[in-house]
Amino acid sequence: MTGADRWAPEDQVPGRHGVGRRRFLGYVLAAPTLVAAAEFGTAPAAEAGIPSPEPTQLLDLNDVLTAAALPTSNLITVEVHTDGTVSFALPRAEVGQGITTSTAMLIAEELDVPLERIRVQLADARPELLFNQLTGASNTTVSTYRPVRVAAAVARGRLLQAAATELGAAVSDLTLKAGAVTDPAGRSIGIGALAEKAASTTTQQVPVELKARDKFTVIGTPRGRLDALAAVTGRKKFAMDLDVPDARPTMVCRPPTINGHVGSVANADEVRAMAGVTDVAVIPTGVAVRAQTFGQCIDAVRALDVHWLPGTAEGRSDDSVLADLKAAEPPLGLSPLTPYVEEKFTFHFRGNSALETNCAVADVRSDRAEIWASLKSPIVAKQTIAAALRLPESAVTVHVTEGGGSFGRKLFFDAALEAAQASRAMGKPVKLMWHRADDCRQGRAHPMATSRVRIDYLGSTVLGYKQQHTSISTDFSHGLGEALTALAAKLPVGDLGFSETFFQLSQSMPYEFGLSTRLLNETGTGFNTGSMRNVYSPDVTCARELMVDRLAAKTGKDPYRFRHDFLHDDRARAVLDKVADAGNWGRAMPAGTAQGIALHSEYHSVSAVLAEIDCRPETVNRPVRDGVAGPRVTKAVLAVDVGLAVNPLGLEAQMMGCLMDGIAQTLTSSLHLRDGYFLEASWDNYFYTRQWNTPPELEIIVMPATTAEPGGAGELGVAASMAAVACAYGRATGTLPTSFPINHGTLSFTPKPTVPPVPQSPTVGLDHAY
Repeated sequence: MTGADRWAPEDQVPGRHGVGRRRFLGYVLAAPTLVAAAEFGTAPAAEAGIPSPEPTQLLDLNDVLTAAALPTSNLITVEVHTDGTVSFALPRAEVGQGITTSTAMLIAEELDVPLERIRVQLADARPELLFNQLTGASNTTVSTYRPVRVAAAVARGRLLQAAATELGAAVSDLTLKAGAVTDPAGRSIGIGALAEKAASTTTQQVPVELKARDKFTVIGTPRGRLDALAAVTGRKKFAMDLDVPDARPTMVCRPPTINGHVGSVANADEVRAMAGVTDVAVIPTGVAVRAQTFGQCIDAVRALDVHWLPGTAEGRSDDSVLADLKAAEPPLGLSPLTPYVEEKFTFHFRGNSALETNCAVADVRSDRAEIWASLKSPIVAKQTIAAALRLPESAVTVHVTEGGGSFGRKLFFDAALEAAQASRAMGKPVKLMWHRADDCRQGRAHPMATSRVRIDYLGSTVLGYKQQHTSISTDFSHGLGEALTALAAKLPVGDLGFSETFFQLSQSMPYEFGLSTRLLNETGTGFNTGSMRNVYSPDVTCARELMVDRLAAKTGKDPYRFRHDFLHDDRARAVLDKVADAGNWGRAMPAGTAQGIALHSEYHSVSAVLAEIDCRPETVNRPVRDGVAGPRVTKAVLAVDVGLAVNPLGLEAQMMGCLMDGIAQTLTSSLHLRDGYFLEASWDNYFYTRQWNTPPELEIIVMPATTAEPGGAGELGVAASMAAVACAYGRATGTLPTSFPINHGTLSFTPKPTVPPVPQSPTVGLDHAY
C-alpha cells in the first residue's frame, strides 16, 4: 500500500473536529477473511505555483511521487488469514534494498503480530494503481509509511471487535499481542481463528488511531532481512529460478554498435541445426536463439553470421560526445566584479548494470501473454508489451519477481519486451537472459555530462552560486516522467520538461550562498541512458563540494569549518559535525594521504561523509591484472539522518552500498566509447569498487530520529560519498580533480571483440584468480 507523507489526518477533513493527529480513516473491505485498506484524499499542492530559486523548499521530488501515488492508496490491502499469517501485496519492486522487510515491520507494529508471520509479496502489474506501482527516487518507505500502518490498524480494530464478541468482553479490556487477543481472565484467541469472524460482507468505512511513537516495539529497531537465509542458501527465487513449463534458455545475438539492427542472417538454418538449439528468430533488437541450455545459446550466438545495419551512435566516441556537450553548454554570463572561483567538471559514461543480469521469462500465445521479470515500472511494461504484441492489456499478465539489484536499471523493461517478442516469434515459452557483455554494450548507461560551477564572494560573504549541468539526455520513458506530468500544474518549477523538472525537484543548496541557481541542459540522443542510482545528484554534488573546498582554501578556512558555518539547517550541521568528530577530522596524516568531507541533502534526509584516501605511488601503482589499482580509500565515516529510520540495520546496509557506489564513480568505474560502442564487456573490465580500493575502516552512523516520519534513504549516500572521496583526492594530491572517474584516461585492458558479441570465456579459471 502506498500513500502520501502529507495526506490529511481526520482532523483536517471538513465537518470533523477535535480528533488527534494519529487518527485516520480506513476501510474494511467485503471479503471472506479480514481485508483492510486505508483511505486518502487528493494530492497536495505546492504552496506557490510560481518558479522559485529553491523549489525543493516548497515541494521536492519525493513529495511529488508520494502525491502521485496518493489517489489509489486504498486499492492496496492488508489481509489476515485463517492460519494466523498476514499478507500484503507490495506494489513496489524489491531489488535488494530491503523494502519487503521494512514493510513487514510497519504491519507487525500496528497489528501486533510477530514479524515472521508477515508475508510481503510483490504485486503483479495493476494498471488501476496508476503511479502507485512505480519504484524510484528513494520513495517507497516515505510513501508507504502511513498507508500501510492505517490498513494494519484497521485490521487490528476489527480483530479486537471480533474477539470481544467471542470472549464476551469489552474491546477496551482486550490486549492484542504476538498475534493473539487476550482478555483480563487470561483467555486467548489467535488472529487466525478471528480472520473470518472479523471479515465483512460489505465495505465499511471506519476511523482508526495509529500507535503512538513512544509505544513502538518494531519500528526503529534493527532487524535482519526476512529473506536473508533464503538469499545466502540459494533458495531465494529470482526470474531465472522460476519453473515455467517449457520455458527454455534464450539469448540474443546483438549488434556490434549501439542500437544497430539486423540486415540479414546468412546461416540461420545451420545454427538452428546445432546441438540443443530449438529456434532462431529475428526480433527488433537482434537475433534470438532458444536452446536446452544457456551454454548452447552462447555457442549459437557466437556462430551466427549476421549482416548488421548502422546503430544510433555510429562513429561516436568519448571525444566527439565531449565536443557536443561543449557546444551545447550555455554561457555562465559575465564574470562578476567581485572575486570568484570557477571550474568545469567532466563525468564520463557509467554503466548501471546490476549484479543480476537483465532477464525475463515469457509465455506468449495467440490470445494472451504472461511475463515474469523484476520490474520497477510494471504498468508501463504491461502497456508497452501489450501494444507490441497487439493484444489488449487485459490479455497480458505481468508478474513482478524479486531482483538482484537495480541501480535504476530495472526501471526499464527491455528484457521483458524482448522475451515477449521472442516467445511470440518462436511460438514457445522462453527464459531470456542477457550476457554480461550485452549489459555493458547495449544496456543502460548514466549519461556523460559536464558541470560548470561559479561561486562569487566578498570577504567572508558568499554572494552567489551558479551551476550549469550539461548532459546527454536521460531517458524518463519508464514512468517517472509521466508521474511528473500528472502533477505538472501543481509543481513550483513552471513549464519544464521531464528531465528539468526532475532536476529542479531533486537538487537543493544546503549552504547560505546568496542567490543560488542550477540549470540542467540536455543534448544528444542515440544512447540508451537511464536513471542511475541518485540520478543527477552524485555529479552535481561532487562538483559543488569540490568548489566549496576551493572556496574554503581561497578564504583561508578549514573545509569542515567553512561548511559548518555556512549550513542553514540544523540537521545538516549535526551530521557534518558527527562525521568530523567520529572521523577525527584534521588529524595529522602522511604526505600523499588526506581527508575529505562532503554533505548532501535530498528526499527529506541528509547525509555526510568523511573519507581518507591514500594516493602515494606505492598504493596507486599496485599491480592488478588488466586493471588500474589507483588510490585507495582507507577509511570512511558516513552519518545519515532520515528522520525516523524504520529499520536502522537495513539503513546501514543501504549506506554501505551507497559508499561503494561513490568510491566507484570517483575512482574507477566508467564506460569508454569508441566507434559507436562501449569497450567494456564484463565486470572483469568494468571496474566497480573492488577489494583493492574499499576502506578497511568503515563506520555508518544512524542519527537519532529528528522527524516523526521517515525520509528517503536508498540513494541518499551516493552523492556525499562520491564528493568526499573526490575532495580527499584533491587534498592528497594538491590538484583539483576535474574529470571522473579519475582513471578514465587510462585504458587498462585489451578490449574484447564485438563480433561475435559474446566474448570467449576463459578456459582456465585459475588464470583469472587474484
